Amino acid sequence: MTDLAGRVRTLTARVRWGRPTGADVTAGMVTGLFSIPEGMAYASIAGFNPVAGLYAGVVPPILGSLAAPTVLMVTTLTSAIALTGQSVIADAGLDPHAGGTVAALTVLVGAVMLLMGALRLGVVLSFVSNAVMTGFSTGIALQIITGVLGDATGYKPPGHNKLLQLWNWLTGIGHWQLAPTLVAVATIVVWALARTVRRLEPVALLVAMVLTGVAVAVLGTDVELVRGIARIPASLPSLSLPDWGAMPHLVGGAFSVALVALAQAAGVAPSMPNPDGSRSSVNGDFAAQGLANLGGGLFQALPAGGSLSRTGVAAGAGARTRWAGVISGVFLALVVLVAGGLAERIPMPVIGGLILVVGGELIWGKRADIALVWRTSRLSTAAMVVTFAATTQLPLQQAIVIGAVLSLLLYCVQAARQSELVALERDPEGRWATTGAPPPAVLPPGRVTVLTYEGTNLFAELPRLETQLPRVDGARRAVLVLVMRTAPDVPSSAMLKLVRRYAAGLHAQGGRLVLAGVQPPLAALLERTGIATQLGDGAVIPAQPALLAPLDRAVDEALAWIAAGGR
Repeated sequence: MTDLAGRVRTLTARVRWGRPTGADVTAGMVTGLFSIPEGMAYASIAGFNPVAGLYAGVVPPILGSLAAPTVLMVTTLTSAIALTGQSVIADAGLDPHAGGTVAALTVLVGAVMLLMGALRLGVVLSFVSNAVMTGFSTGIALQIITGVLGDATGYKPPGHNKLLQLWNWLTGIGHWQLAPTLVAVATIVVWALARTVRRLEPVALLVAMVLTGVAVAVLGTDVELVRGIARIPASLPSLSLPDWGAMPHLVGGAFSVALVALAQAAGVAPSMPNPDGSRSSVNGDFAAQGLANLGGGLFQALPAGGSLSRTGVAAGAGARTRWAGVISGVFLALVVLVAGGLAERIPMPVIGGLILVVGGELIWGKRADIALVWRTSRLSTAAMVVTFAATTQLPLQQAIVIGAVLSLLLYCVQAARQSELVALERDPEGRWATTGAPPPAVLPPGRVTVLTYEGTNLFAELPRLETQLPRVDGARRAVLVLVMRTAPDVPSSAMLKLVRRYAAGLHAQGGRLVLAGVQPPLAALLERTGIATQLGDGAVIPAQPALLAPLDRAVDEALAWIAAGGR
């Protein structure tokens, strides 16, 4: 436990805090205001107390932003986290409005995230291909857009997936309500005009929110306000202890919520690189989100994770350091404490219009990545499209599993394609060089053939390698020297089986297989499995510091063996 705590401290101590800028203050204020309608709406949709969604924008962003290596990442409630949490609590048969139950779930989610960060399980995400991550991030951005279509136009389109909802919304323009649509359009227009003024560009989101909100109030436009979701209490979140009795029923579900949250957060760093040039750390982000949930769970917050939409709002408002996220939590707390009544008057179409802008910018920012994947290969393109479709049509936890499986398949296929046997020959000066020609189809009798293995030793590549090995029929006194320096210490059993089978076939024809540049663990494994004995004395030549010294020795001994008549 002490070692685990030490790892957590190490992960969260590497961040650089820097100093807040004026743009960070503005961005924090904008993000804090966005957290009011968004957080309350997500919680309400998922059947939780809307105030718990509101409080998810107070403590979690402060703790998460202070500790996260991804500077601009804002840790708060998202719709996917809220809906996954709803499913977990419903399956456990617990009350989603019970403060102790919510606290238990949030704390457990935080503990899972901390554990995953401390165990450095973020390395798993490095195996997720760029094609899959591009499809996933673009799908999340589309989810952000479809989530506010009802707020922006007063028409929430039907459909069992996001693409169908978007289509129904576009084709169902006759169902759009005039007042909210005009307010949303006016908000986008004000935002666009503000961006044309150089000094206002960093605060365009705030200018659009304030001016359009004031205009709605002055004109008395009949649109939905934040107060339509729930009243904002004029008090800060108080200490809320977890219901320890509920925890055993929520442990398994906490892993699901944590997985969804961390997967969403994984799309933040590629979309929002650190402005200071520092490197992000997936494990550090895991730990930071864990701390955010441990703290938030004790103060009435629903589970939280890195939010692409809220981070996009902060970046769009000019955030430059992690202090934007910290200020967003502090500012939201001040608004709740002293201006909750005014916050209740924020028009939902204003928020909807601005979220449409943020979501559109996120998708637009992915156009270069999409084009790159599209031009790379058909397989990568297919993986991107399938992941995008899964993200927009299936529950997020299922889409994550599909993306992981696709990444694994891409890795296997690419590894198998890259593996090969390369022919080597000595030049007139005695140096080894590749011939540029494929391996011979048949081993020439009475000669030494040198091939070097280049690959990852993945079992999927072996059928390809076996077709590249020269045939052994008629290979009297032929020697194949196979350079194994790049082979892993412990190869797959399928590789060992291939070596055994090929050596037996070559020996039956009066030839010999020699393995050169073998690493010590592999040499010990060959001895233990009896393959070294099968190959014969001197047929396993260990690696040496001089890269090609084992190859020279292998060839010299093979020539001597041929000269001795194959004895």
